[in-house]
Parts: sequence; structure tokens; C-alpha cells
Amino acid sequence: MDYQNRAGSKFGGGGVASTSATNADRRERLRKLALETIDLDKDPYFFKNHVGSFECRLCLTVHQNDGSYLAHTQGRKHQTNLARRAAREAKEGRDREGVMPGMQQVQVRKNVIKIGRPGYNITKIRDPFTRQQGLLFQLQYPEITPGTTPRLRFMSAFEQKVEEPDKSFQYLLVAAEPYDICGFKLQAREVDKKDGRFWSWFDEDQKEFWIQILFKTERDERYSNVPGLAPSGRR
Repeated sequence: MDYQNRAGSKFGGGGVASTSATNADRRERLRKLALETIDLDKDPYFFKNHVGSFECRLCLTVHQNDGSYLAHTQGRKHQTNLARRAAREAKEGRDREGVMPGMQQVQVRKNVIKIGRPGYNITKIRDPFTRQQGLLFQLQYPEITPGTTPRLRFMSAFEQKVEEPDKSFQYLLVAAEPYDICGFKLQAREVDKKDGRFWSWFDEDQKEFWIQILFKTERDERYSNVPGLAPSGRR
């Protein structure tokens, strides 16, 4: 640092450093000292983002340069988070070695060999009383794992990663080991789940899984959330 050109100092003399200059000199000394002992390339929490700033993935902080990041790593917040992370990892390691008291050990199935998708039939249906449109699914699982019942769930278009998301559609997924998950692309209409209009049943003798879906009418969807206007019962 240049100490001789400060205001109030004699030529050739050091003079009195200002507070900002002292802090800048201290930060630079800390940065050089940290660089001698820390390799940023091996720091798992060091990340350089797309705008050139530096981030700490452990503390979720952003720094303008590597010196600021290194100073942060020596601070109380970073050191406290490091200690908490080490304690959590040690606890998880103990839990993996043995089951904690009062907890049941869950057996995880691994290396399940898939045998492809099941055969299926889809039939368009209409309720004779409510005039609701719907679908009837029939899936065949002749080689299903004994004691297993097929499971189903609905998925929005934004949950899947196979196609471009389209809010006009939704997906019905059916899973049963050892078969692959079977997915059906449906209109993004609300399913009527009252009065037994939506049901599923697994025939263990024939190894067939049946699903009935009835969509709400436009009037039902329009007034379903309006108290006193939602239709009820058969028309």
C-alpha cells in the first residue's frame, strides 16, 4: 500500500491510515491467507453463477468476489452451518447402521425386473341419468406379483417430463409390479368422485383391473365452488 501520499503526512512518512483503508488491507491479507490454505476447486459449497458472482450453497449467500466468499467461510454463520451439517450426517450414518428404537425397518425392493406394459381396453361411456361422459378402463395383469394390488393416481401435465406441458391435458397412471407403469392421456376436466361415479376394482381371479371415470358436466364445473348452486342428485 502507498503510505506516503496520505493527507497530513510528511514526505516519505507513513502517515495515519483511514478506517476504510485499514479494512481493505485487512480483507486483502485475509484473502491471501485463505487462498494459501483453501482450494476453492475442492470446496463442495463454492459455486460461480452465470452472472459472475460467487454463491455459498451451504448458507445460500451471494458474494461479489472470491475474497468476500473466503471471508464468509471464516465467519460464524458458515462455521455454524458446517457443524450442523456434520452432526446431521453423523446422525444419519448411525440411523443407517441400525434401526432406531420404536421404529420398524422397511424392506426396500431392488432390481425388480419389468416385463413390459399390460394389455388394456378403453371404452367410452355415458351415464344414462346425468348424461356425464366418461371412460371405462380394463387392464390385464396375468403375471402380477402375488399379493399386489394395482395402484392409480392422476398427474398434471406439468409433473411429467416426457412431453411438453399442456394445461389442456392430464394423465392417469396405473402401476403394478412387475409391469411397467401405464399412463393414459386425458382431457384436463374435473373428475366426478361423488356417489360412486369414480371407482376401481381388481378382479383377483381374472387378474383384471377396472377403472371407471366420469367427468363433471360444464355446468357442474362452473358452479361446483358456488354454495347453493352446485347440482346434486340425479336429474
